[in-house]
Formats: sequence, structure tokens, C-alpha cells
Amino acid sequence: MSQSLDAYLLLAAGLFAIGTFGFLAKRNAIAMLMSIELMLNAVNLAIVAFALFTPSLGAQGSVIALFVMAVAAAEATVGLAIVIAIYRNRRTPLVDEYASMRE
Repeated sequence: MSQSLDAYLLLAAGLFAIGTFGFLAKRNAIAMLMSIELMLNAVNLAIVAFALFTPSLGAQGSVIALFVMAVAAAEATVGLAIVIAIYRNRRTPLVDEYASMRE
């Protein structure tokens, strides 16, 4: 199998597109959070691919990917806590119902 930067970037773009579609098409807050995580993993794949094919970047690409994973973990934790708090009040995970909380 040919190892080229294009193959990794094509896979990362595909994952990001799937995550974007999932975020825009789903009404469930949990599914939206999972789609955001998929998009962040696609970005991580692109960062690691660039680090692999750019010798001057070296191990810094892995460090950047670790920071992105830490941000993704924090985002998932805060997002899930917000979804659980809203679910306890509204008894629905659907995002459309959250807009009625302003009233």
C-alpha cells in the first residue's frame, strides 16, 4: 500500500465530512457531541500525517495532537455535563427542545 500524504489527508477529509454531516443532520445532543469528536479526530489524523511527512516538524506534531485530544476530552466532559443537566429538566435529548428554555 502506498503511503502518501494525500491518502491520509483524504481519509481525514472524509472523516471530517462525516462528522460535519452528523452534526448538521442529527437532532440528538449526544450524537452531535460524537460528531464533534469525530471532526476533532480527523484534525488529529491530519496533524499526525503532516508531522510524519514533514521532517522539520518531528515530534512536535505528536505534542500538538496530544493537546487536541486534551481539548476534545474537556469539550466532551463539559458538553455531556450540560446535556445531562438539560435532560434532567426537559426529559429530552433533542436539541430543538432546548430553544424553548429561553421563554
